[in-house]
Formats: sequence, C-alpha cells, structure tokens
Amino acid sequence: MRKWRNAVVTAAWVAVGTAAGALGAWQLASSDGSGGAAHSRPLDEGAVRRALAAASSPGAGAGAGASESPSTPSSSAPPSRAAVPERSTVRFTGGSATAECRADGTVYLVSWSPADGFHIDDDVERGPGRVARVEAEPGDDVDGDDLHYEVRCAGGTPRARPVPDD
Repeated sequence: MRKWRNAVVTAAWVAVGTAAGALGAWQLASSDGSGGAAHSRPLDEGAVRRALAAASSPGAGAGAGASESPSTPSSSAPPSRAAVPERSTVRFTGGSATAECRADGTVYLVSWSPADGFHIDDDVERGPGRVARVEAEPGDDVDGDDLHYEVRCAGGTPRARPVPDD
C-alpha cells in the first residue's frame, strides 16, 4: 500500500510540474509582444518619444473631458518642442551617461552609470557648460588606469570622447 501511495504522490508532482511548464510555454508563445507583458521588448528612443507625446496631447489620459473652472487659468500647458532639450545616452568604456544638448549649445549630464567592474568618480562636472566631464575608475577586481571623458554637443547630439588625465 505504501508503494502505491508513493507512486501516486510522485505522479501528481510530475503532473503539476508539467502543467506549470506547459502554461508558461503557452503564455510565451501566445504573447505578441504588444500586450505589455513582463517579457515584452523595451521601447527604443523613438517609441518612448511617441508614447510621451501621445500621453501629453490634449484629450489623452484620465482627465480627458473634465472641464476646468473658467476662473482658474491653465498653468500646466506643455512646453514648446523647442524649449525641451533633446536627451541622449552616450556610452563609453567604463559606463554611460544621459546628456542634454541645450538650445544655447551647452551640454548637461542628467545621469550617469558605471559599467560592470567600474565606478564613476564623485567629481563629475555635469554642466551646463561647453563641456561636461566624467571619470570611470576600475574597481578592485579590474586592473587599469582611470578613464577620463569629455561630453560635448555636436550637431545637437551629445558625444563622449576620451581625454588624457591632467
């Protein structure tokens, strides 16, 4: 009797595991990538801009159709396209940085992140200015010198280039 019960319990575990695997495979196979599933592909920069533009356009969002009081002026008008600086991510050995090229030709580092095995030094010169500077330092498990970079705007697009240590 005991052998019979062990066989039934083992068969039940195998059936549950098989069903769970089949359900997961079915979910992956039936997803078209546009349903917002956790495994969908990330948006590229153009798709993010289109989604943000659609979300901020009049008539979009939960507040669509709501009327404002005539005595309350609208102070949340979206800024003009020319007033919003273009952001772009530049990658370099040791990390990456998101930078804005502003209308006056200056660059501003919005954020930065080290690559595996590196850390970004605390004395980042983020701007705004003609040039921004960032230094990637190898971690304890990586041999090498500190890597110094300048970020400048060229044609409205941020570009990083290595520079020698001063």
